[in-house]
Amino acid sequence: MRNACAVLIAGLLATVATPISAETPNRAELVSSVKSNHATNLKRLQDWIALPTIAAEKRGTPQGAEHMRQLLLDAGFQQAKLVPTAGVPGVFATLDAGAPTTLGIYFMYDVKQYDPAEWSSPPLEGRLVDRPEGKAIMGRGAVNQKGPENAFLSALHAFKATGRKLPVNIVLVAEGEEEIASPNFHQIIATPEVRAAMEKAVGVFIPGAGQESTGATSIDLGAKGAVEIQLISSGENWGRGPTKDIHSSLHAIVDSPAWRLVKALDTLVKEDGHTPAVEGWFDNVKPLTARQKELIAEGVKKSNEAEIKSQLGVKQWIDNEDFLTASYRLAQQPTINIQGLVGGYTGPGGKTVLPGRAEAKLDLRLVPNMTKDEMVSKLKAHLAKRGFSDIIVNVSGGYGPTETDENTLLVKSQINTLKQAGIEYSLNPRTAGSWPGVVFTGPPLKKPAVGFGIGTGGAAHAPNEWYLIDSKDPKKIGGLDEATMFYVDYLYELAETAKASR
Repeated sequence: MRNACAVLIAGLLATVATPISAETPNRAELVSSVKSNHATNLKRLQDWIALPTIAAEKRGTPQGAEHMRQLLLDAGFQQAKLVPTAGVPGVFATLDAGAPTTLGIYFMYDVKQYDPAEWSSPPLEGRLVDRPEGKAIMGRGAVNQKGPENAFLSALHAFKATGRKLPVNIVLVAEGEEEIASPNFHQIIATPEVRAAMEKAVGVFIPGAGQESTGATSIDLGAKGAVEIQLISSGENWGRGPTKDIHSSLHAIVDSPAWRLVKALDTLVKEDGHTPAVEGWFDNVKPLTARQKELIAEGVKKSNEAEIKSQLGVKQWIDNEDFLTASYRLAQQPTINIQGLVGGYTGPGGKTVLPGRAEAKLDLRLVPNMTKDEMVSKLKAHLAKRGFSDIIVNVSGGYGPTETDENTLLVKSQINTLKQAGIEYSLNPRTAGSWPGVVFTGPPLKKPAVGFGIGTGGAAHAPNEWYLIDSKDPKKIGGLDEATMFYVDYLYELAETAKASR
């Protein structure tokens, strides 16, 4: 659920210097292995894209979990097993290298829905296309998240192909419901075997591909929480209006469930159309710290606001705010968004019906110290207080926000790797997009959890999603081979940083 705006804004933050330490031993051998296995690594990604798991459509389950499990075994994990949940199975795997340091990895193997008619090539084909950045693979899940995850798996294959032991142990958990707000991911982590293994990790990261056109990337220290909700208004539940679609001429004497939903939705935000108006919504909002504001402000000075607006297709920010104010707002304001409205006839022309049912699909974005349960409770109380207790509130998934301190060993090792690679980077206090990192940062694990990686891609959740494979300028922006070697280098750096801290 990491959105395009969050990825763009991630490049706005300030560079932080940290001492360089480890070097990858006999790196040339690993580079040679990665290059010689380029076609195999690409084919692995194409085959993965061809097998979508879409939890919202109950598509590709449990096949997606079994494919994920096999990918991990092929990459060198000694054990990988399915973890049952109330929904789509998870996958838990361990790679024990006998090392003193253990790293946690989060994968998602599910993808968003798609309409093939909107794509310029079949979304499951994984076709290579030409882009200004170089040769890219196009397909659903290409950048969110199979491309970056495949780069990490390709790094593990490089160790395996060269007969090397990893410098760290790895504990990996994967879920197939991230795109429906991870309703059962906590069940995977609560499994005693998984929790015990994760307790040993110095932290967890989700692979990413956040390099901007300048080549700069980011370490995402935090993310907003997300809650997926459906509000349903029906004549049957309301006790007024029709229980089925009827002729629209009868609206003169029959109540409309569709209009009732519109009236209920209008109470959720203030007159400006974006500020949440639910009572108590901001009670537990934690303000940005001085350090977080400093990072954002320093990044804004280096950014190209016009380019970002162009990529987003917008002409101005809310209330015509300046870019710095808007950037603060992006990080710190919780939101109540309407994803879609469904009701009655939506085909060509008109049908003159009075719908008996209407539905709104919402997502809530939460910031520290808000929680999913708190905000759902307040939303329900708000509707009831305003006379809309008949509106059905279905919560399909969700989790709270996450934060990680920049001074943790996990983040320091990542900064070291970026410095060693000569890659300009930033510390992003909080992405506007979401992932369930709070399952790691919250109790009982209380582990640092961040987003991290190089490479680039775009159109996540949209038609023509892509991920860069062969970069025209690999010294500036990484393709698949560069992203793969970056993770190889990182594992050595993590081991060295952990050793120095002991």
